[in-house]
Amino acid sequence: MKWTTIERAQGILARERGAVIKEWGGRLPIALVYPNTYRVGMSSLGFHAVYRLFNAHSNVVCERAFWQPRFDADDPVALIETQRPLADSAVIAFSTSFEMDYPHLVQVLRQAGVPLRAAERDASWPLVIAGGAAVSANPLPLADLLDAVVIGEAETVVDPLVEVLWDLRSGSREVVWQALARIPGVYVPAVESQPVHRQWVRDLDAYPTCTVIHTPDTEFGGISLIEVARGCSRGCRFCLAGFTSLPKREHSLESVLEQAKEGLRWEDRIGLVGAAVSDYTQIDALAARLREMGARLTVSSLRANPLSEPLLQALADSNARTLTLAPEAGSQRLRQIVNKGITEADLFHAAERAAHYGFRQVKLYFMLGLPTETDQDVLAIAALCEATAARFPGQVTANITPFVPKAHTPFQWTEMTSERVIQGRLRLLTKRLKRSRIAVKSESPQWAAIQGILARGDRRLTEVLVSLEGTSSSSWHRALAAHDIQPGDYLQARAPQAPLPWEFIHTGVSQAHLQQEWSHALAGQDTDVCAPVGCAPCGECAKT
Repeated sequence: MKWTTIERAQGILARERGAVIKEWGGRLPIALVYPNTYRVGMSSLGFHAVYRLFNAHSNVVCERAFWQPRFDADDPVALIETQRPLADSAVIAFSTSFEMDYPHLVQVLRQAGVPLRAAERDASWPLVIAGGAAVSANPLPLADLLDAVVIGEAETVVDPLVEVLWDLRSGSREVVWQALARIPGVYVPAVESQPVHRQWVRDLDAYPTCTVIHTPDTEFGGISLIEVARGCSRGCRFCLAGFTSLPKREHSLESVLEQAKEGLRWEDRIGLVGAAVSDYTQIDALAARLREMGARLTVSSLRANPLSEPLLQALADSNARTLTLAPEAGSQRLRQIVNKGITEADLFHAAERAAHYGFRQVKLYFMLGLPTETDQDVLAIAALCEATAARFPGQVTANITPFVPKAHTPFQWTEMTSERVIQGRLRLLTKRLKRSRIAVKSESPQWAAIQGILARGDRRLTEVLVSLEGTSSSSWHRALAAHDIQPGDYLQARAPQAPLPWEFIHTGVSQAHLQQEWSHALAGQDTDVCAPVGCAPCGECAKT
């Protein structure tokens, strides 16, 4: 290992508080890898949670590693805690939440000198497993590279996983695969073990989820993150998290406050995390209590309805300057199709309250390319932004993201709008807003299309990922063409009755419910928010 690598890792450790350092002797070494940069990976609360879960086992030593954008072939990927080579680990566990990190996962294995395909690795090589939102929904693009995939929430899987890995640490690959396939929620591509049922935590208070390692070198430097809830009952039809993390569950107020007490030992800012923080049933009391404790508060975004006045007051008192809202669509017609459940009046009221509390900026998030979208819906985004600006004296910013259909959502059957159409509508919107003081920020339609391919892809994409050369969109298209794959194979509409490659993954929400929601979307019908208990329209809550 080069001294520069050791020095870099030691420099990272010197700026951290909370890293776990263990001796390797007599322990199972697990490398927890985030396939993106240190700054991005250490901003992931899920990454912190899994690090804590593994290191809670006395017979496990779990260390971290990250993707390196610039790599020296003579300098393999190093573990942060002890600067050992990644390939020294018995297990390489990837935390993979986003499809666009799949090429990074391949690069990490290549940089570490580990054979890429699971079939090429014998017992002398580390086992390679993965978990996270993206691979839980559809692991197929990575399937031939992985020995196992954890489907769902890690808390209920880590204990049996560690037990198998410890007991069979010197066993043959075939024996280990068979044992892993018997763990509920573990998909083993080499073993015919379908279906695989997503695992989820019944009692969140049993697993406090907060920042474990504090470092200034993240997107949330100086903030202690705390999960307040998991899952969402709103049923937005585009949302992967909304349909693959049901039912909605909450940490108790007492549990969150106890975690905040610990977090305030490290930072004076508390970041509340959840699919819809403002839907937390005790948000008013939580905001007030945290301020009494001296905490400054931050949240990623809020729903325009409900809008908690105590939370807004707490954010303003914490010197928050930006209020982020996600209308998703400009027209009420399109918001009904996606089942967003908010109106223009809700948004205007939120903008007025933001002005009242002295926020300097309102960010509005929209998607382009939603099912049935027309140019009139795009112009409605501009009109909504302008009407918001008329009610808010600060800066209004429109953030535009191309819509990507995801597996296990009601929109998994829809065609993805073409790059050409998205580009045209983006130009239309930018031209309309150019005459106002509203800033427009947008993500690339080209890269959104590649994300769409990976989100609804199959095992053919493994060889595309392996053969990928370079990081440009043109390199992607060359790799696809080299394997006789057309983007339209994955981006086109699918018949609701046709089999889906990922349907062997059972998230708990029935295909019948998703099809019903797709029909409701096409008819422009709203669906009510999930009841707290007992309604079971999707099939998930019936299992609680």
